[in-house]
Amino acid sequence: MTKPLKIALLGCGVVGSQVVRLLREQESDLAARVGAPLELAGVAVRKLGRKRDTDIDPALLTTDAESLVTRDDVDIVVEVIGGIEPARSLILAAMASGKSVVTANKALLAEDGATIHRAARENDADLYFEASVAGAIPLLRPLRESMAGDRVQRVLGIVNGTTNYILDKMDSTGASFTDALEEAQALGYAEADPTADVEGFDAAAKAAILAGIAFHSRVTAADVHREGITEITAADVASAKAMGYVIKLLAICARSEDGRSVGVRVHPAMIPRSHPLAGVREAYNAVFVEAESAGRLMFYGAGAGGAPTASAVLGDIVAVARNRIANTRGPEESTYADLRVHPMGESITRCHVSLDVADKPGVLARVADIFAKHDVSIQTVRQEGRGDDAQLVIVTHRATDAALQATIESLREMDTVRAVAGVMRVEGDEAP
Repeated sequence: MTKPLKIALLGCGVVGSQVVRLLREQESDLAARVGAPLELAGVAVRKLGRKRDTDIDPALLTTDAESLVTRDDVDIVVEVIGGIEPARSLILAAMASGKSVVTANKALLAEDGATIHRAARENDADLYFEASVAGAIPLLRPLRESMAGDRVQRVLGIVNGTTNYILDKMDSTGASFTDALEEAQALGYAEADPTADVEGFDAAAKAAILAGIAFHSRVTAADVHREGITEITAADVASAKAMGYVIKLLAICARSEDGRSVGVRVHPAMIPRSHPLAGVREAYNAVFVEAESAGRLMFYGAGAGGAPTASAVLGDIVAVARNRIANTRGPEESTYADLRVHPMGESITRCHVSLDVADKPGVLARVADIFAKHDVSIQTVRQEGRGDDAQLVIVTHRATDAALQATIESLREMDTVRAVAGVMRVEGDEAP
């Protein structure tokens, strides 16, 4: 055993309080795994008198976060306050003072990861951030280290538990979006202001981090095409169910067919019920990684919550502590490939389109001509008559998203199309 390694904790909310608990409860095991005791040097909080989820020695609490992270006796800084500022300034101050950093801050890494990684490199500091994506699921380290010798082609998954819970309840109970959201809030799966989750901002930040690691290129949240789930209706979910599909909010990071660019997108999509992601229920996360040599790997587990996320934080603390003792560092950011992030229009996908049309001879042929005009091939079509009206449900073959969107706009302009009643992208390799 060497002398104790001291940890400064920034934030003592849902995740931070669990980090404190685990450090205390697993004290002897962690010391044996690291080779030195881990001691909490201090905890920076906004208000000293607030009730916490776990007991903390009041002498450890401080509102002076900057002084804490620059103290000479601190070895590791753990940041779980979230947001851009003051998290960024505190992390940079810690690294400038020679501290290694563990963070769960997906928003900061997705917006300004370049600055944080550069500071780590210039100050010879470690930067670990497993907890920033998919909670307790070991995902980033396998991508960064275990698969460093492989070529990743695609990352596809569910990375936001709140939206998955909402869509799962809509699918299993027929609930509306509003009712499912209210249930998620009552159970603590959704915030009072759920915008970051339901509008896809949270998933987009995680997708940017995943894509950057998987494709050795710098990707920011601004590069990610983002759509939320607020427009998904109970009728959309029921229609998908009738066709053997389920709707999920997916993060999709994929190389282009020529390998010269990558597409990074977050949006609702229909996937076949036979697809493994279709069975991911409630607030769980699951991510597929497809690589040339390893093939298809699936990572599944609790994607959020205090204890699961704290588990990932503790894993990073152990890794950083071992590095400190061995006088070494973990892997740096890898951006050597510098691939272009292509716009959504270049992404290849399929589409489910529902049309309300006049029930007249020749309408289907005219609709098919519109698809052909834009080089979009139809895979399946179903027509149901309803008096003077009919509904056409069409699923396309793979095409560029730009071609699919142009097709939909042309359909809206047809005099025989009363309404484009629904449009949903389709993912998954299985045929409908």
